[in-house]
Amino acid sequence: MSDFPKAVKAVIVGGGIVGCSTAYHLAKLGWDVVLLERKKLTSGTTFHAAGLVGQLRSNANVTQLLGYSVELYKRLEEETGQATGWKMNGGLRLACNHERWTEVQRQATTAHSFGLDMQLLTPQEAQGLWPLMRVDDVVGAAFLPSDGQANPSDITMSLAKGARMAGAQIFEDTKVLSVDVEKGVIKGVETTRGRIECAVVVACCGQWTREFARRVGVNVPLVSMQHQYLVTEPIPGIPKDLPTLRDPDRLTYYKEEVSGLVMGGYEANPRSWAQDGIPEGFHYTLLDSDFAHFEPLMELSLGRVPALETAGIKELLNGPESFTPDGNFIMGEAPELKNFYVNAGFNAFGIAAGGGAGMALAEWIAKGEPPFDLWPVDIRRFGRPHFDSDWIRTRTREAYAKHYKMAWPNEEHESGRPCRKSPLYEYLKADGAVFGEKLGWERPNWYADTAHGEEPKDIYSFIRPNWHEPVGREHAAARSSAVLFDQTSFAKFTLKGPDAVNALSWIAANDVDKPIGTLIYTQMLNDHGGIECDLTCVRSAYDEYYIVTGTGFATHDFDWISRNIPEGMNAQLVDVTSAYAVLSLMGPKSRKILQCVTRDPVDNAHFPFGQSRRVGIAGCPVHALRVTYVGELGWELHVPVEYATSVYAALHEAGNVLGLRNAGYRAIETLRLEKGYRAWGSDIGPDHTPEEAGLGWAVKMKTDRPFKGREAIEHQRRHGVKKTLATFVANGDVVLSGRETIYRNGVRVGWLSSGGYGYTLGKSIGLGYVRNSDGVDRDYVLSGEYELEVATKRVPCEVHLAPLYDPTGSRVKA
Repeated sequence: MSDFPKAVKAVIVGGGIVGCSTAYHLAKLGWDVVLLERKKLTSGTTFHAAGLVGQLRSNANVTQLLGYSVELYKRLEEETGQATGWKMNGGLRLACNHERWTEVQRQATTAHSFGLDMQLLTPQEAQGLWPLMRVDDVVGAAFLPSDGQANPSDITMSLAKGARMAGAQIFEDTKVLSVDVEKGVIKGVETTRGRIECAVVVACCGQWTREFARRVGVNVPLVSMQHQYLVTEPIPGIPKDLPTLRDPDRLTYYKEEVSGLVMGGYEANPRSWAQDGIPEGFHYTLLDSDFAHFEPLMELSLGRVPALETAGIKELLNGPESFTPDGNFIMGEAPELKNFYVNAGFNAFGIAAGGGAGMALAEWIAKGEPPFDLWPVDIRRFGRPHFDSDWIRTRTREAYAKHYKMAWPNEEHESGRPCRKSPLYEYLKADGAVFGEKLGWERPNWYADTAHGEEPKDIYSFIRPNWHEPVGREHAAARSSAVLFDQTSFAKFTLKGPDAVNALSWIAANDVDKPIGTLIYTQMLNDHGGIECDLTCVRSAYDEYYIVTGTGFATHDFDWISRNIPEGMNAQLVDVTSAYAVLSLMGPKSRKILQCVTRDPVDNAHFPFGQSRRVGIAGCPVHALRVTYVGELGWELHVPVEYATSVYAALHEAGNVLGLRNAGYRAIETLRLEKGYRAWGSDIGPDHTPEEAGLGWAVKMKTDRPFKGREAIEHQRRHGVKKTLATFVANGDVVLSGRETIYRNGVRVGWLSSGGYGYTLGKSIGLGYVRNSDGVDRDYVLSGEYELEVATKRVPCEVHLAPLYDPTGSRVKA
């Protein structure tokens, strides 16, 4: 044991493909790295992975990450001399009904947006690439030539060899017994071979990660699910370069292996595993094959590949793998513990993601930030509901079962609900509310007119869904009279202390050193000027701020703010989300309604835009914020939860004669698109600066006050930008949902970050960045002729840099 290190910079725990990839990339960056595997490399779940490598996802950066895996696997064998089994034989995806064909066409457009060559084929063309299959029920297919397959164990061993070549040390049969943490600081790890001092621990433990991280207070929401696939004996006539095949309407996938086939799939009734903990010593182990459970998939596959009826079956493998509640993997620095990183929960596409996930997390560790925005897989997307293993398991079963189901626009999860409810939940439900869910919160998406026979239920579609007209009613009410949104789910924090002003002034890009009662809309930037948070701050006292941000960003934004309070400053951040309900009263008649229920003046002279006041309503102390996200006069009314129903009743009693109605989040989306308001996570994020997003007006560059990201903004103001966010209005009756390709003068320049319908305009609207490596300015954007690719078809559109709607009711011609 003399060669066992006493101290290193980082310890990686777990020797599957993800751990070895992380070690490979960290070592390449010059880090002193040790990887510890409790048994043997690949012995957890990697050894039984199917090995398909697909690239396309609904997010550009996750697609880029998977594309990096392909590029790495292409060169890895030559670099290390270790075989990988990599074959870039392409990937086919079938569509067997017209709705699935629409989905595939939209996926092809997404691929084109992200720079991938996805080709649409006829059934006969697809059969030419995959001669073993029947195509009598196939409508069409998509082919991605750069997809492929690999041998999971060989890829992992090649990455491990590459890691060693770069200086990493790898120890098998070495179990980590504990992580030593003193006063929130990682000091080292205790192992069965002894102690290693380190400052960074990286948990790449697959399905063991949740339990391992729990020991140091870190929550990783994943559970083990059973996943089966069969391997056949050689089948005559199978070409070696047979593409991988996904047949989502039959819930199955296929790849060639040693002149036979691997066939697996995603059952509609999945089975979890190890609900009471993974058995001690479990490694290089498969579960008992469950032929009865696999039989429905087998029957579906026979209709596609008749040769399976007579093929010999080598084995039916049943291997547990880690899955997550939303089907995305989990990456990043844990919000609970500095320098504890996670790279786990790969939902059976760990081989496809392994190369890119290792690269991205290694850069995150070494440079203090990921190489690009990875919000869809960021560990901070989770929150309070994700601490309960039963809730996680329930939601994960649904996510697993939906793996090959139709990916409808705006589809909501159904399991594990309701979880978190506003005090108004039952009142809104009685009014016909159809709820969606965000971070466990039930939020009204739209309201059905049950008195006239509308069913309060989502019916999904790629064209106009059943909520199209009801949302239109809510939209019209917001523009003509008034609406009430229940936005209780907003994340709400207080920042308090003698240094609160100075701390927030450093973190916030806008000027927050304003008089008490001032409301400040601001971004919080990284060192590159990218937008990490987009929120509202209220100066509630000389030493206190009330901060409001989006529901889904509660963990992320709390973590960003708390980590960036300068060292030595006395300011405490507290999450007060559950203490307050929020009723947003919006519309041209909102002032009349509000004045009916309070004696406090709410006229413009006494209560101007961008201000907050304490007002009384029905005996309740209300913190009223004059702000809008829908382009109309309005207030957010922040109410202690015990008063919420009284305030709600008072507002409706006063508003009934003025046309007040309840409205939901889907109306908010249509209203904000007409106004051009940006949404974090789609239109803006760490890859976008305020200058690029048209939000430079909210940055305090006219002051000399330093703030995080200031130098990057100064650089962009001197040298210009290479992308600019614009609004697009489509000609004709097309449905925009985001990721449609933007063409300027026939050249691809970007994609829509969000899309929807503008009821005031009567047209579909999208937001997206126009990109040009030589620079983009106002004249460049407005001088072009634009088209949008929608489900592979080009549609003419108009471009705008100004809002399409203003509160006076005037519109930009569209």
